[in-house]
Amino acid sequence: MFGNYLIGLREGLEASLVVCILIAYLVKTGRRDRLAPVWAGIAAAVVLSMAFGAVLQYGSTQLSFEAQEALGGSLSIVAVGLVTWMVFWMRRTARHLKTELHGKLDAALAMGTFALVVTAFLAVGREGLETALFIWTAVQATSDGVRPLVGAVLGLLTSVVLGWMFYRGALKINLAKFFTWTGAMLVVVAAGVLAYGVHDLQEAGWIPGLTSQAFDISSTVPKDSWYGTLLKGVFNFQPDPTVLQVSVWAAYLVPTLFLFLRKSGTPAPKPAPAPATAEKPAA
Repeated sequence: MFGNYLIGLREGLEASLVVCILIAYLVKTGRRDRLAPVWAGIAAAVVLSMAFGAVLQYGSTQLSFEAQEALGGSLSIVAVGLVTWMVFWMRRTARHLKTELHGKLDAALAMGTFALVVTAFLAVGREGLETALFIWTAVQATSDGVRPLVGAVLGLLTSVVLGWMFYRGALKINLAKFFTWTGAMLVVVAAGVLAYGVHDLQEAGWIPGLTSQAFDISSTVPKDSWYGTLLKGVFNFQPDPTVLQVSVWAAYLVPTLFLFLRKSGTPAPKPAPAPATAEKPAA
């Protein structure tokens, strides 16, 4: 549940910040008459994201067990790829997001109403589709359709409240640090989703090694215990993983977390002081 809350919070906050920046820019520049197209684009993005999640859920139930496992495993890997790209992109652009969106909005205003709708739709729709896909894969991994959804909804509601507070100026935080730490936690969650996706593909018969277990601590951490359920819900922990699951988990988590947390770039060297010029002797 915590993992899905984190997904809903982070993705929802990204979307909320985008909406706040777009709306605030139009209001401050005296273009309130152009708010309707922006809200239309936002509404279309939300509807598309919900429809995408519904198609995933309903469509997967019509498939055979092997096909369900193959679909779940494949989409888990796609979701991990999207989330990994997203956390790196957001850390790089968090400081300049406002300027970037203002530039896109100015261009859309010059092009007309339809361009405004498309700009708002694309700005919010990306986060919505990523959220729907990642939450769906998390639900499949936990085999619990209630708590993951509750966690995601709570995260989205929290993000809406935070976004409103940002807009009203009642809340100010260091967004770069916020997205860095939540991004690091999402990388850990994504590693568990990736490992479970590999297990799904093994059960579908697409990847060998289903019977090669790395270890089995089911007696120490039972799946139906409260702590087993907690570990499963947060990290997609499995007490009896295969060798390939553990290998993929470590191969993704260690280098990705290292690259994400390391300081990007090196400080630019200070310019050398200009050489002093000798004063001309007085005539």
